[in-house]
Amino acid sequence: MNTIEKILLFGAAPAVLLLSLLEAAVLARRGAYDWHAYGISLFDFVGRVAITVFVPLTIAAPLVHWVEQHRLATIPVDSVAMALLLFVLLEFFYYWLHRAGHRVRWFWCNHAVHHTPNQLNLGASLRIGMFGKLTGNVVFLLPMVWLGFDLRLVLAALTLNLLYQFWLHATWIPRLGWLEYVLNTPSAHRVHHAANLDYLDANYGGVLIVFDRLFGTYTAERDDLPCRYGLVHPITSRNPLYVELAQWFALARDLARVRSLRALLGHVCMPPGWSPTGAHETTEALRARGGGAAAAPGNAYPPSAAPGAPLSAPRTQRLRTGP
Repeated sequence: MNTIEKILLFGAAPAVLLLSLLEAAVLARRGAYDWHAYGISLFDFVGRVAITVFVPLTIAAPLVHWVEQHRLATIPVDSVAMALLLFVLLEFFYYWLHRAGHRVRWFWCNHAVHHTPNQLNLGASLRIGMFGKLTGNVVFLLPMVWLGFDLRLVLAALTLNLLYQFWLHATWIPRLGWLEYVLNTPSAHRVHHAANLDYLDANYGGVLIVFDRLFGTYTAERDDLPCRYGLVHPITSRNPLYVELAQWFALARDLARVRSLRALLGHVCMPPGWSPTGAHETTEALRARGGGAAAAPGNAYPPSAAPGAPLSAPRTQRLRTGP
């Protein structure tokens, strides 16, 4: 962890914790607040900080080192124009990092943790998943390093991007008018966290929403479709280790049964819910079986997870591919 990251982490962390607790106290006075969920989020936050401090290397460390040694140039960020370029490039590559976090099961195993809270609030933003370094998702940022940006500045910019997203988890903030066309807002992020079939796989941007609009993944919040938060098959366990590891164990079970290279690669690289038998529970398959948005408006559950059905998915623990 470099000096910039330490300043951002240990300078911002107390403020983030204080604000999330303040919101929790206010929401608890107004109605039910899931303090157990907050505890799980705090467990994840502390564990992630510890891993960041004591495990400096990522699984992609050899590739990171190679890219640093073979970068095309050295780009100094010594002006407003260069800082703006760094910001826009980071936002572009973060979009694809985040999109892969939902559409590639290997990355979803860690990112799914962030989507397990069944209430969306500032406390939920603390829950990101401890094992991001295990997935090697830093590879999505390496093109910036290859072009010539200092890796430390890229990671610092990523940290700032994630800090911006903290306030997006406040559900009491309304739509923000024309800003909805440019920025990632609480309204756009509510859609991202919603498990409704109509809302899945949408709004991956960090600070900006323009790349979602450009690449066709933007979905606006609808007055006639309240967001139902959490996973398609909700996790209700209060065990923080289960919440943290459920997707990894599900992947391990699937890999233990593979009989071909195609099945192995499919389980790791295809969207969550992919099946080598064709019995998919991907977003596309769930929508097809649900008859689409027109036939089942607002349906937050796939047919196999309708009210009264088990809350945990069999086999692949297909919790959701999307936001």
